[in-house]
Amino acid sequence: MKRFAEQHLIDWIHSPHRKPLIIRGARQTGKTWLVKQLGEQHFDSIVTVDFEKRRDLHPIFEGTLAPSQIITSLELVYGRIVPEKTLLFFDEVQACPRALMSLRYFYEEMPLQHIIAAGSLIEFALSEISFPVGRVSYLHIHPMTFTEFLIASGKEIMAEEVSKPTVPGNSFIQKEILKELKTYFLVGGMPRSVLVWNATGSFNDVFREQDDLITSYQDDFLKYTPRVNIDCLDAVFRQVPLRVGQQIKYATLDRSFSGVTNRKALELLEKAEIVRRICSTDPSGIPLGAGENSKKFKAAFLDIGLMQRMSGMTVTPDMMGQNLLSLYQGRLAEQFVAQEMTASGMRKLYYWSRDEKSSTAEVDFLISKGTDIFPIEVKSGKGGTLRSLHSILAAYQNIQKGIVLYDDVERHLAEQKLAFYPLYYIHSLVHDEVTGSLQ
Repeated sequence: MKRFAEQHLIDWIHSPHRKPLIIRGARQTGKTWLVKQLGEQHFDSIVTVDFEKRRDLHPIFEGTLAPSQIITSLELVYGRIVPEKTLLFFDEVQACPRALMSLRYFYEEMPLQHIIAAGSLIEFALSEISFPVGRVSYLHIHPMTFTEFLIASGKEIMAEEVSKPTVPGNSFIQKEILKELKTYFLVGGMPRSVLVWNATGSFNDVFREQDDLITSYQDDFLKYTPRVNIDCLDAVFRQVPLRVGQQIKYATLDRSFSGVTNRKALELLEKAEIVRRICSTDPSGIPLGAGENSKKFKAAFLDIGLMQRMSGMTVTPDMMGQNLLSLYQGRLAEQFVAQEMTASGMRKLYYWSRDEKSSTAEVDFLISKGTDIFPIEVKSGKGGTLRSLHSILAAYQNIQKGIVLYDDVERHLAEQKLAFYPLYYIHSLVHDEVTGSLQ
């Protein structure tokens, strides 16, 4: 499967200022597969140390962290490790925090050795060790985007149309892409789900795979102890997919637990990159984060396919003929936009909300490009019915245009300062944000 992050990994190989690389992301998003592909295609050999399976190797890192001694010890198990010819891969590295610590010394003492570390709970490991800034690079891996899904499904030409910086004027093309987007709404971007779909073309097979993925996440919750109440963590995990697009309040997230306990659970799911927080902000100027209200937020889930499965949607044969915005009251569409924005490299997502007596308003997303701010509504309404979008345009003179993403073709209402685009156009809106960007 084609992943856009592959090019960033190739650039990392050849960078004259290369540092050890830490790949971050939720479980089952394809981190290990990407690294093994890289090793097989660009190196003479790859040495993979899985720290969950090979706990007997943890003692190698308990004493000195000198890279030369670490390499000698690993060579006794895996054979020769040659700088610039062997890719050294520390997988599930969160299970051995001192292996993470060793990366700084590889950077300082053995810079020619290509070394990558990956894991799904790295945030927890980083909180347990002293880890100087500037000694490593990071790459974030997310579920497959709609464009990657199309390429994996053999629809490269359609993927090219999605990736163009402007939407083509041909309404037939736009409507055909929107039809395919319905499939993505149900399959999602988890690599194993996409593989099953391409192999069988059966939604039922995909749903069984999604059920297995959901269970694997729940099984992992034991690893979060004693940081959080596991029962609460499971409850919050199941609640977030039901609340995409809604403001989250800790006290009511799950009424079986206190607001404090709910908050801890949600924050841990954020660290594991299963949940993405979308904060309210004041769009008076750049950067958007300057006006952020961290106490007022919505949330997006890891993957749209898993979200629809956990929401309890009843998938019927006529569903593929329905308007995208009608599926699960439009929440799938909002999840899709948040997921595409996250995959583009945006580390922070924002929306706008005004709570005044007789004057409440909310715009789904805000993005900035250069010095420009664009409010984005995800809905199917006509220009005259987009009250919140008109409100933000009237309230903030620095905002020149509002964008509506909906289940139809491109059109413009210049007199209302509105542009309507097919839902998938979010890819083009953020195309200058590099997917999986190195930091």
